[in-house]
Amino acid sequence: MAAPGRTVDVHVVADSTGDTGARVARAVQAQYPDLTVNVVRHPRIRDARGVDVAVEALHEAPQDAVVFCTVVDVALHARIRDACARLDVPFADLMAPALDAVTARTGLDPARVVEPVGLAADYFERIHAMEFAVANDDGNLTDSIAEADIVLVGASRTGKTPLSMYLGYLGYPTANIPLVAGVPPPDELFAADPWKVVGLTIDPERLLEIRRRRVSLMGITTTAGGTLGGYADLARIFDELEAVSQIQRRLGCPVLDTTSLALEEAAGRVIELVTARRRAHCASASKEGPPPDVD
Repeated sequence: MAAPGRTVDVHVVADSTGDTGARVARAVQAQYPDLTVNVVRHPRIRDARGVDVAVEALHEAPQDAVVFCTVVDVALHARIRDACARLDVPFADLMAPALDAVTARTGLDPARVVEPVGLAADYFERIHAMEFAVANDDGNLTDSIAEADIVLVGASRTGKTPLSMYLGYLGYPTANIPLVAGVPPPDELFAADPWKVVGLTIDPERLLEIRRRRVSLMGITTTAGGTLGGYADLARIFDELEAVSQIQRRLGCPVLDTTSLALEEAAGRVIELVTARRRAHCASASKEGPPPDVD
């Protein structure tokens, strides 16, 4: 286990943008809560000179550095690996295990071409998903729920908006609908495919903290009788969350507690839930088969 206060520089050496290595570095940091990870990118390494420039940076503090490599060119890859060996810098090859696994299964050799830095195949789909999330935020449905891949429902300030925007960035058109005690949710919500609806909840005291900060930013002072009709009052929040929970139970949706989840982790959980429920729904529908013909 790393000692508290330690810092490590993760040098991502890549022949493209370095996004893959940077994402792995962020995932690694989550496993070391007492470690500060600085990501240093060396993108678009296409020749020996590019490798040498990256290696020069390693000389500055090799004892605090590790290298994540995604370079697929064999000669350049070997040059980076050998330099790390000379400097005693730990070297992680992020591509070779994946390529070796596919080769072992298929018998095919990788082309080892550099992925072009440009528009990914799903670029326009992700743009559409992000636009959809913006257009269908906080119950302002400009599109039908049927067009959404995911529908988030929960009380105000439980993280629906940032989560829906991030899911949109990942390519999932997401709508989010606030559930308000005493206000019936839209009928369309109950008519939606149940597998796509996910409820959000949060610890009441954490929600109180978030709402009080929100109220403060709005320049509204708390009075003895509460704020904004109980918006930032703990007793009212308990009642509100219970009422919202009743609606979520009526919807039959799974409920995700976002209290201690990072945005990326919450998005992953939502995607897993929706994918599993959709698969189960499709499997059930296929077993039932088409309805009988009616003469």
